[in-house]
Amino acid sequence: MTIQTQRLVLRPFLETDAEDVYEYLKNPPVNCFASMKLDSLEQAREEMKKRVGESDALFAITLKDVGKVIGEIGAASQIEDPHADADPVCDTLSPYWLLNERYQGKGYAFEAAQSFFDYLFNEKGARRIYAYTEDYNLSSQHLCEKLGMRREGVFLEFISFVKNPDGTPKYENTVQYAILRKEWL
Repeated sequence: MTIQTQRLVLRPFLETDAEDVYEYLKNPPVNCFASMKLDSLEQAREEMKKRVGESDALFAITLKDVGKVIGEIGAASQIEDPHADADPVCDTLSPYWLLNERYQGKGYAFEAAQSFFDYLFNEKGARRIYAYTEDYNLSSQHLCEKLGMRREGVFLEFISFVKNPDGTPKYENTVQYAILRKEWL
């Protein structure tokens, strides 16, 4: 499965993407991606082997004209009530996006996210999409708003992705945005 936009192709990851992925994951720009940090090109190669064929909701964001991977976009499903019945509905999705810092500020994240949301609503049957972002990540908040998502709240000291210098968890404030299918359409 691939998704094409004016300047981008969203496609499954390939083993040959290791160098491009290492470029943006050797120093993730926000703490929520700290667990994805890659310490070497060899580690990136191993990660690409894991990602090949991994999901139909995880894509490499590539420049259409040269094929360079400049980031990634994916989504996880959220079962509304796992105790409701034997076949719970998985129509609530939580996307994430991560762009190589060298390619930020050029509209690529919006272009990728807009086409990805279309895919989630129209092909994957999403009813609701929600996103979390750190309170200091203003560019991600702006992207959510540009996508038509509404700010639903701020969770104070919600989660810790990294530690303070003294080894204690560094808790971060998290902003939640969401949009419903009927709002998207």
